[in-house]
Amino acid sequence: MDDTQLSFGIVMLLQTGTGLSVNAFLLLFYACIISTSDKLSSSDLIQAQLPLANIIILLTGAVPDTLSFWELRIFLDDILCKLNIYLYRVARGLAICTVCLLSVFQAITISPSTSRWARYKAKLPRCFLPASIFSWVLNLLINGGTPMYIRGPANTTFHSTYDLKYCTLAPVSTAFMLVNTILYSASDLSLVGLMSLASGYMVLVLHRHHRRVRHLHGPDRSPGAMPEVRAAKRVVALATLFVLLYGRQSVMLSILLNVKGYSVSLLKSHLILSFAFSVFSPFLMICSDQRVRSFWKRESIISNLDPS
Repeated sequence: MDDTQLSFGIVMLLQTGTGLSVNAFLLLFYACIISTSDKLSSSDLIQAQLPLANIIILLTGAVPDTLSFWELRIFLDDILCKLNIYLYRVARGLAICTVCLLSVFQAITISPSTSRWARYKAKLPRCFLPASIFSWVLNLLINGGTPMYIRGPANTTFHSTYDLKYCTLAPVSTAFMLVNTILYSASDLSLVGLMSLASGYMVLVLHRHHRRVRHLHGPDRSPGAMPEVRAAKRVVALATLFVLLYGRQSVMLSILLNVKGYSVSLLKSHLILSFAFSVFSPFLMICSDQRVRSFWKRESIISNLDPS
């Protein structure tokens, strides 16, 4: 293992370990909130999906890639390869759906009372649980064809352009791959476009709100301290981060598939950055949610006082 390989391996190991730890904490926090809540209509139900999706993405994608960086063999048979890639695709789609749902719901929440969305505010709490279930069912169905073109490394000698290291892409018909690509692309672009529109609308509403109430607040209190404003800013930041990283990934993947003679470092950098959203999004949620910060501090104090 040369120095470059070692550097990429260390970065991947630190990224994967950090991402799993922080997402596990965030999932634990939302699980505690949901378990103590009398109703399942809270938006926390949808927010809990994001760290859960991130954990699945890291376990099924980042962990095998980390082992590959360290040149360790991964013993997955045909069934486990299919299951691993299928869960990765479902979790990735779930992450996109979750950010999109948060963007749309938060845009409706902060919309002015005079807007056309005002009449939907009262109905919004009843939509959280159905929306959460729908996002799971949608991604389970959309990715149902994924196992058809995934094979274990021992079951085929087919050489894939995009080497998965621990699994291989089985040869399939051009028509199937075209339909599959169009389906995935249309789904992703629709959700990314919708979250972009919702985020843009929230930025506009927040800007108008800030100008309207700026003269009502003293220097010691900002309109940004309002809970709904903080929540809107958090969702806008999440959507912006996702769109930027999604755009980067699309460009990099296009280069890797269409440009001959690209460097191995470029491929490794693409693999590392592919999991950036799953690693950085929980930090963004923790920093922007006062409840999470309070929970973190309380758990830290309890652990420090524990004599064991």
